[in-house]
Amino acid sequence: MRNPFDSGLVNAALITLPGGWREVEFHPSLASTNETIRSLPSGSGSPPDPYAAEPPSADDGLWRVVLTDHQTGGRGRLGRGWEVPDRAAISMSVTVPVAGPDELPWVPLLAGLALSRAVVSATAAAGSPVTPRLKWPNDVLLRDDGDRKLSGILCEFVPSDRAPGVVIGTGINVDQTRAELPVPTATSLALAGARVTRERLVVAYLAELGRLFAPDATGEREAGKAAYRSVCATVGQHVRIHLPGGATVDGEALGIGDGAELVVRTNDGPRAFAAGDVVHVRRPGGGLA
Repeated sequence: MRNPFDSGLVNAALITLPGGWREVEFHPSLASTNETIRSLPSGSGSPPDPYAAEPPSADDGLWRVVLTDHQTGGRGRLGRGWEVPDRAAISMSVTVPVAGPDELPWVPLLAGLALSRAVVSATAAAGSPVTPRLKWPNDVLLRDDGDRKLSGILCEFVPSDRAPGVVIGTGINVDQTRAELPVPTATSLALAGARVTRERLVVAYLAELGRLFAPDATGEREAGKAAYRSVCATVGQHVRIHLPGGATVDGEALGIGDGAELVVRTNDGPRAFAAGDVVHVRRPGGGLA
């Protein structure tokens, strides 16, 4: 039986987490958590949320959490849409501050790193650990189920004169069966042998995001960039870059550049590809890279 999400359990844990998280806004059903969180008013003058670790000095719209049991109109990169079964997954969006324009390209990568770390800690605490791997830029794969994809992350910049931030939308497959997944290359925690509550995983994910994106966490972010470079499974592989318009570029993934781009050795020399300029990164013979 798939239980409804208990936001009270998450709210009770917020006060202990890094960052300034506000009380979770939970909806039984939503078209899109990203669209909902972007539509929330800021500067409303409402009282501080009782569960926030640090009530913000101004209502700048940051550190919000929107979550739903059933997302019916989710979007991924390049406008791809999907719907997941009710109560079978985590569909959530959060708003976090961004230190400056140079940090924007790193947000999706660091969000993927945060989710990977949360999966490790939450499944280990539940007694059924799994081994996630990171595919550039932000896909979390599970080695325990043939390196199939566990999650999708979509980041959207939120301009502001006061405190610019980023919406991080995350979908995590928790309890789906093989038949309930949209493509053969997808997986869920249950299919990989992990039994973990959605509430436990959300708390772990918010903790990792708070560590990386708190305004005073410059050292944590730099360490996170180094950690991402060391664990990204795409680096060292022979890849095929699919570009808009149908063109492809083959080469060896050499590493991650200062601007979070994938650096690839091609027949014409090294080239750097930004995540926003790439449709897919695949192995030349097919499959996730």
